[in-house]
Amino acid sequence: MAARSSAMRSLARACGVVRRIHSTRVLADRAKIRAPIADALKVRQPQAMSVPKDMANFDDADMAILHNLGIETDAVIHNARPGTLYDEALRYEKGSAILSTGALAAYSGAKTGRSPMDKRVVEEPSTIDDVWWGTVNMGLSEKSFSINRERAIDYLNTRPRLYVLDGFAGWDPEYRYKIRVITSRAYHALFMHNMLIRPTAEELANFGEPDYTIYNAGAFPANRATDGMTSGTSVSLNFATKEVVILGSQYAGEMKKGVFTIMNYLLPKQGILSMHASANEGEDGDVTVFFGLSGTGKTTLSADENRKLIGDDEHAWTDKGVFNIEGGCYAKAIGLTREKEPEIWDAIRFGALLENVVFDQRTGEVDYNDSSITENTRVSYPLEYIPNVKIPAVGGHPKNIIMLTCDAFGVLPPVSKLTPSQAMYHFISGYTAKVAGTEMGISEPTATFSACFGAPFMVWHPAKYAELLAEKMAKHNVNAWLINTGWTGGAFGSGHRMSLKDTRAIIDAIHSGDLAKAEYENFPRFNLKVPKSCPNVDSQILMPNKTWTDQTEFERMSTKLSALFKDNFEKFKDGCSEDIKAAAPE
Repeated sequence: MAARSSAMRSLARACGVVRRIHSTRVLADRAKIRAPIADALKVRQPQAMSVPKDMANFDDADMAILHNLGIETDAVIHNARPGTLYDEALRYEKGSAILSTGALAAYSGAKTGRSPMDKRVVEEPSTIDDVWWGTVNMGLSEKSFSINRERAIDYLNTRPRLYVLDGFAGWDPEYRYKIRVITSRAYHALFMHNMLIRPTAEELANFGEPDYTIYNAGAFPANRATDGMTSGTSVSLNFATKEVVILGSQYAGEMKKGVFTIMNYLLPKQGILSMHASANEGEDGDVTVFFGLSGTGKTTLSADENRKLIGDDEHAWTDKGVFNIEGGCYAKAIGLTREKEPEIWDAIRFGALLENVVFDQRTGEVDYNDSSITENTRVSYPLEYIPNVKIPAVGGHPKNIIMLTCDAFGVLPPVSKLTPSQAMYHFISGYTAKVAGTEMGISEPTATFSACFGAPFMVWHPAKYAELLAEKMAKHNVNAWLINTGWTGGAFGSGHRMSLKDTRAIIDAIHSGDLAKAEYENFPRFNLKVPKSCPNVDSQILMPNKTWTDQTEFERMSTKLSALFKDNFEKFKDGCSEDIKAAAPE
């Protein structure tokens, strides 16, 4: 019995050893299996420089173009196309997403609009006597500009990757300027890829040195202690060094309008009129130019299925005709619907850029009525995305010039034919109105005057642009019209907005020549020629006072608007002829 017990104990010990060996092997096998799984599931922090160098530096990226400027960043994405810039934005920029239409969403940060009070022009010998100094063009010393430039370059040197984009401003090769953009954001590069004229492969190979360079360090603030700075935002332009420096604003529109400001100086110096206007062309080659401030319908009315679009915002008028300055469009997106703006709606696809819009994170559907980020939601897209665009974007001399105003006082006629002096007066005035908002105490519309329909971007005195316009209009026998797309039957709050259908019918009558042959009557106080009839428009709406039920209130509003015009024009009187002064309201 003792022997048997001893044998059993030996067998148990042997089984225990076997079990331990088996268990050890199982654990080892499990560890081998689990190790790669655990490694694959491990959360890793994205490495900014993890993209292989051959993916970050394109073959045509000449590093000397940055090194010569004092920028030593290793990873440079040079003249990338939309697909690459999409990938870069999605990897490295918060708020970026591919939307349901294929467009890219981008977020500009705290600044969702331009900062005109932070714009500066360097006071230097070559341009100091040309610039219209004041609230529009505020001076900056060369020293302060150098500080801002150095600050921008220092910031760009801290970035692990930079984007360089080369493009043209101006569709007419004779008046074309080469622009180079250096930025830390793929969003900015895509925006300027859309907005500048895109060079061909051959043109890029022979691009050479740019005429102007934009340093966009908008994610880094200006130093408020620098002389001439009033905030952490600065957009400064130096015509001597041919540079633009952006600090403290990531809003892409600052680059677009920086280029326009450059053209607004260089072109008039050559006798060419630069214009904040849209333009289109009829089947017979007749060109119409639409001047207008934001909200007047400049983009909407120039998009006409029966006419080819030359451009929606920035143009120049030479001895040969007009040309678009830009390679793309930058349209407001708030409240956008396909019914109202089919061309813009259909342009929102791959390659387009939607700025500061709210969208469903699951579906990528945009809510165009959501203004929780900003009222100034925007979409940028190439000109070619418009189906009836004219490429190259050039045209002949205008036959008609239309000045658009959104008169929220309900005083101005829906259309009036202007004399040459009146055309100059209204061009220099650049009137529209802002409606009452949510601010306490504001119950009436607020007049807005912007000289030449684009004062924030003008460099010369407005008289310079007006003289060029008058000269070209006289030489080419151009008709001038004032069209009110604002209110009728009363001011904002009591009247109603002019119908788009009526405004389009008026413009159709201008293009057909019917309105030029119409019989006219005088509109008192403003002394405007108003047609008695217009095809497909109710004649009752053509004379504003006839649409108001309260004539006393109409007279009060008319008197008020007249006084606002005259008060605004006081600052321009010294540079204007007696004929232009006489075109003022009574």
